[in-house]
Amino acid sequence: MASERTIGRLSLYRRALLRLQVEERRPFVYSHELAGLTAVSAAQVRRDLMSIGYSGSPNRGYDIGELVRSIAEQLDDPSGQGMAVVGVGNLGRAIINYVSRQRPRLAVGAAFDKDPDKAGRVIQGCRVYSLERMPDVVREQRIQVGLISVPAGAAQDAADRLVAAGVSGILNFAPASVHVPAHVFSEDLDLITTLEKVAYFARVGKGSER
Repeated sequence: MASERTIGRLSLYRRALLRLQVEERRPFVYSHELAGLTAVSAAQVRRDLMSIGYSGSPNRGYDIGELVRSIAEQLDDPSGQGMAVVGVGNLGRAIINYVSRQRPRLAVGAAFDKDPDKAGRVIQGCRVYSLERMPDVVREQRIQVGLISVPAGAAQDAADRLVAAGVSGILNFAPASVHVPAHVFSEDLDLITTLEKVAYFARVGKGSER
C-alpha cells in the first residue's frame, strides 16, 4: 500500500499532467518539468513513478497519456466509487458540481441535508435525502466516501452518521475537527485556517515561515 504522502503527490502529478495535455497539447514531459509544476524534486518524481511501475525515456521523458493512465490505475477504482455530501449549502453545491466534472470515477451519488425543503430535490444533478435516510441510501448505493460541508456545530454528528452508515473515508470541510474510529480514514480541510495562514505570511513576508 502506498503512503498517504505518495498518494497525495500522485494526485498532484496527474492534475499537472492533464493541464499539459489539454492546455499545451504536450505529448511528453521530463521529470524536472513535472517537479517544477508540483514543487517537489525531480528525484522524488522519479521515485514515485517507479513505485507504480512506470519509467520514462531518457530522450523524450514520460509519455503523458500513458502516465496519466498508470496513475489512474493506482488512484482510481476501475468500477468507480460512490460518494455522499452532507450539507447542501453553497459549499456543498460547489463540491458536488466540481467533483462531478473533474473526477467522474468518484461519483457523488447522494446528498443529505437536515432542511426538509431540500429533501427530495435534485441539486446539481444529485438527489438530496433527509439525514434519516442515510443508512439505507449509503448501503443501497455502496457509498464509501463522505464529504462534510456543514457548520462546525453539526460536523461531528455528520461524521457519526456517516460512520454508522458504513462509509470508510471522510473529507471534512467544516471548520471543526471530527473524530472517527481507526478503521475510517478522515481528513480535515479547514479553509479559514489555511486562508489565515496565507494572509499572515503575505503580511509579514515569506522569510518568516516555518
